[in-house]
Amino acid sequence: MGEGGPVEAGCSLPATGGTSGWGRELTPLTPIASVGGRQHPFDRLRDTFAGLDWTLLIVALGISAFGIFVVRAATVGDIEGSPNFFFARQAIYVGAGAVLMVAAMTVDIHRVAGAHWLLFGGLCAAVAVVLAIGAKVRGSSRWIDFGVFKLQPSEIGKVAIIVILASIAVERTSTLGTWRFTLTLIGVTTVPALIVFLQPDLGTTLVYFAILATILLVTGIPLAHLATLGASIVASIMAVLVVLPAFGVSLLKDYQLERLTAFTNSSDTASLAGYQLEQSKIAIGSGGAFGKGVDGATQTRYDFLPEHHTDFIFAVVCEMFGFVGGALLVLGFGVLLWRALRIVARAPSAVEQLIAAGILGMFVFQLFVNIGMTMGIMPITGIPLPLMSFGGSHTLTNLIAVGLLLQIGRRPRIGALIT
Repeated sequence: MGEGGPVEAGCSLPATGGTSGWGRELTPLTPIASVGGRQHPFDRLRDTFAGLDWTLLIVALGISAFGIFVVRAATVGDIEGSPNFFFARQAIYVGAGAVLMVAAMTVDIHRVAGAHWLLFGGLCAAVAVVLAIGAKVRGSSRWIDFGVFKLQPSEIGKVAIIVILASIAVERTSTLGTWRFTLTLIGVTTVPALIVFLQPDLGTTLVYFAILATILLVTGIPLAHLATLGASIVASIMAVLVVLPAFGVSLLKDYQLERLTAFTNSSDTASLAGYQLEQSKIAIGSGGAFGKGVDGATQTRYDFLPEHHTDFIFAVVCEMFGFVGGALLVLGFGVLLWRALRIVARAPSAVEQLIAAGILGMFVFQLFVNIGMTMGIMPITGIPLPLMSFGGSHTLTNLIAVGLLLQIGRRPRIGALIT
């Protein structure tokens, strides 16, 4: 990794100009238009949407809108007397997320990245407070209860850890290729991830490490480091699932073990996880080519499929709209990932490239694990389907991430071209 470009005021990271950490020549950004030294509100709004990746925006909002529809169709009979209970809340979450997405499109990424250690401290403090005094739901302490809304800091922390790791990686380019560089990023990820694991929230913990793996890959750490880390991960999994339980030590809750092992024997419906998986596969298979329609989706409408509006919403889509509906949804996600990958390739600075890559890795991992677990090819880890599953915190997180991608994607068009 080469030397970064000029440092922006108040930020220790390379921003624009010079050569990025990944060998890219970047031209300086053109100053945003202003009137008399101050930017006119109309100009600010215009610049926010100038050069925007409209394909990414339309696909993200389209999937979110489809998610609202599916949540409504799946939950209309869940709460007697309140057919719109989940629908109304998801619509509000998406609306609030759209506002935060626009805000993310205007935030100064380099200034936020420059305060990465403050952001790291805030993330660790937030997840620690939740662990200590957070609202308990089904035995887990993951939320801060504000009455009308339960905030899950570990979800918002997905975006935070992306910015933190990207910032530290660019700040420490001089040590790239050394174990010091690799272990620093691992250590920074492990601290909040361990606290989240203790809440307990295995799914979000895995997402944190997926983000770490993505950023390490993009920075180009040595193959020896990757091989060692891979072997360590396999050894850790074996220790947690096999070795330690043999000696009477269990780091996972019983329901977590059931979830992780259910996909190896989904026909065993004695456990809740096994029952969930079996019902999910029935729902997907019964949808056929074109689906059973909203009213004909019996697995969903009669509550045979648990968590049909959250973790297993993809099975609902397949039951209602069949293979064609599920394939079109996957195609929509494919377009989203394609635009994100394009933004990674065209990012105007090293830190923005890593942030975009981290977001891409987050989406890829969540999509693969969620869709895979509904079909029985991946363990059940409680990871929701991005932009589709019901839930406030993860809906806000995903749309904030899309907003950051949109900002990074428009910057080369407004002011900087990769030469």
